Amino acid sequence: MLRTPLLNFLKLDAATGILLVAATVLAMMMANSPLQSFYASLTSLPVSVSVGSFVIAKPLLLWINDGLMAVFFFMVGLEIKREALEGSLRDPKAIAVPAFAALGGMMVPSAIYAWFNWDNPTALQGWAIPSATDIAFALGILTLLGNRVPKGLKLFLLALAIIDDLGAIVIIALFYTSDLSAVSLFIAAAMIAVLIAMNVRGVVNNAAYILVGTVLWIAVLKSGVHATLAGVILGLLIPLKNNQASFHALEHSLHVPVSFVILPLFAFANTGIAFAGVSASDFFDEVTLGIALGLFFGKQIGVFVFSYLAVRMGFGSLPAGVDWKRLYGVSILSGIGFTMSLFIGSLAFEDARACGAGVCDERLGILIGSFFSGVLGYAFLRRVMRPRGV
Repeated sequence: MLRTPLLNFLKLDAATGILLVAATVLAMMMANSPLQSFYASLTSLPVSVSVGSFVIAKPLLLWINDGLMAVFFFMVGLEIKREALEGSLRDPKAIAVPAFAALGGMMVPSAIYAWFNWDNPTALQGWAIPSATDIAFALGILTLLGNRVPKGLKLFLLALAIIDDLGAIVIIALFYTSDLSAVSLFIAAAMIAVLIAMNVRGVVNNAAYILVGTVLWIAVLKSGVHATLAGVILGLLIPLKNNQASFHALEHSLHVPVSFVILPLFAFANTGIAFAGVSASDFFDEVTLGIALGLFFGKQIGVFVFSYLAVRMGFGSLPAGVDWKRLYGVSILSGIGFTMSLFIGSLAFEDARACGAGVCDERLGILIGSFFSGVLGYAFLRRVMRPRGV
């Protein structure tokens, strides 16, 4: 068995998916029990850090979403850089089909959501929610199928999810920013310049990069641009050439805290839906339908059709061991939005939950769409990859 960083990462994802489910179930149990007030008080607990007159004061929920999730995006930045320089994103021909698939997987779900919510400007802010794929959940479910899954299929889903993450990062940067602070943006730009200069001068001390990156995170946090983007930028600017052992050690060291602490905490803090206030009509709300149908139908249609077009137009070919049935199964799995969809949803409706005359809660649609994508994607792949004679 090949013991590569990629395979180790894939094995870890199955456990991450289980933890995310457990954290979600726990959050919903607390939100629908006598512990509901405790859950609400916990997520809204004020936490502040001050140095002299400088203060960062946020509720615990935003420390998780803005702070801990910056570490997650830092790891994403490292993974994107490694895959682009050493892995599955290095060969342009190898990434053509998953790149087209990722594009379709963002465009079609967003279009479905927009169709449902076109006449509601507030709800329309959530157009990007169903465009995301949760790499941990999708790869985790694929891993549950064991050695029946061709390596090429795992690499295709990994490349698709990484390119999808890049798209989500661009969307967050362009569309989910608040009032901008020129001073903070200047400081952030100065920190990026320092990081680039350190690269040019051959600095390979990761601790030095993280120190500058911390200042960058504070500046971006205060700038109005979402703070998690600082994590991505830092990850992309950590040097890999002439620093391979240290780079890989840093990336590896982040997997356990991100997978077993940060992502479950994020799921716990963001999925506590109180069903006491949910009626049957909420399941047919335009926001809920747009997200659920965008994730389940939009993702599989966009990923599969755009993959087919890329192959037919000669931009690339299917990976070894992958046929169209298996690719369709992965297309269904890509509708698991969960972590990234929840994150984009928290940005889209950060200031107000009001959508028209009712109350909009994007989490219901995310849970429904992700649940059906995961269950039916697994069932479909299990069937098409069943050993002959079984």
